[in-house]
Amino acid sequence: MRFSSWHALGNVYLVAPPLPDATPERVRAWVGDADGLVEVKRIADDAAEVVIWNADGSQAELSGNATRIAAAWLARQTGAEAVRILAGDREVVVRLRPDGLAEQELGEVRVGAEEAVEGISFVPVDVGNPHAVVQGDPADVTRIGPLLETHPRFPQRTNVQVAHVDGPGTVTARVWERGVGETASSGTGAVAVAAACVGEGETVVRFPGGALTVRIEGGRATLIGPAEPV
Repeated sequence: MRFSSWHALGNVYLVAPPLPDATPERVRAWVGDADGLVEVKRIADDAAEVVIWNADGSQAELSGNATRIAAAWLARQTGAEAVRILAGDREVVVRLRPDGLAEQELGEVRVGAEEAVEGISFVPVDVGNPHAVVQGDPADVTRIGPLLETHPRFPQRTNVQVAHVDGPGTVTARVWERGVGETASSGTGAVAVAAACVGEGETVVRFPGGALTVRIEGGRATLIGPAEPV
């Protein structure tokens, strides 16, 4: 099986054509040291449906980085400047910009009321997939992440971000991805952090792998960042 290897600020995904024999066990073997696998079911030159697999063989409802990678992968083959990526029940419109970045319309973001479990306060955020955003020292993600990911509060598990607001419109964060562990960056994680820590407007979210820009307008998110072959 031949895969293309791509990354979005160090978040590495394998890209593959339809995989009729995919099982969680096979996906785990295929993924290896990568963070996940994007199974692309091509529809047209400017549209594709994807299945997003986590490193542990589970599936994700949505991934900002994975959909951006899928769009860049398809655009490289077809020359399209705008690509529609269908992931679960969401359609992500991705525009490939002349500066090499991709601009994604990710859709609705829903921010819940602050909660606390095991003495940890967090804000639940729905970006088409679940997130728990904790304000604190990002270095604590290796402790807080696995605790919240598998807590009974989240029966389907959750992605976790620990974030620090550095100043107006700038946040530093680290992310613990459901079914993967800590990753260098996260697209929907950046949106969740921006929504929970800042709200409407433009926010730069800095991860260990680099920075992503998030714009939230009317409760809908646009994400800007790179996607490159490894």
